[in-house]
Amino acid sequence: MALENITGRIAWIFPQEDFDVDQIVGVKNIKITDIEELAAQAMKEFDPTFAQQVRPGDVLVGGVNFGYGHPHYPPLRAMRHLGIRALIAESFSPGFWRGEISMGFPMVACPGILQAVTRWDTLTIDWARQQVVLGSGATLPFLPLASADLSMLEHGGLTGYLKHRVTATP
Repeated sequence: MALENITGRIAWIFPQEDFDVDQIVGVKNIKITDIEELAAQAMKEFDPTFAQQVRPGDVLVGGVNFGYGHPHYPPLRAMRHLGIRALIAESFSPGFWRGEISMGFPMVACPGILQAVTRWDTLTIDWARQQVVLGSGATLPFLPLASADLSMLEHGGLTGYLKHRVTATP
């Protein structure tokens, strides 16, 4: 099974090093369980019109050690609900990486991405070639995913991955 390439606009760029994703919805909103209410809080501190501008299929770009801090799920749940399809960053905090990959959320570590893009650029994550293709046609290689991480993405997350492993084992 191969992953489908992802093409989308860059809805937001988080250039900060060690960005804590709780800031996406605000720490005071981290315990909201209603997805509509949670999504309504997403990015308000950065751009109050973000939810109106984002389209299904858009992507996010982040800096070094993106997701540092507590790897809470609500911020990216809100982003997925708004239509965010993937996240590309210079690098990721290990706890954040593990949590989101296990949720089946596509992410790639792509050194140099911050200097190569601006908000609303279009790009493509080309899984087979292990590169990000920019709207200009230029490419940036991304770090290869571990086979288990790739398989988790292919099966929609940890649950699908484990079900596949159980049924594939004789």
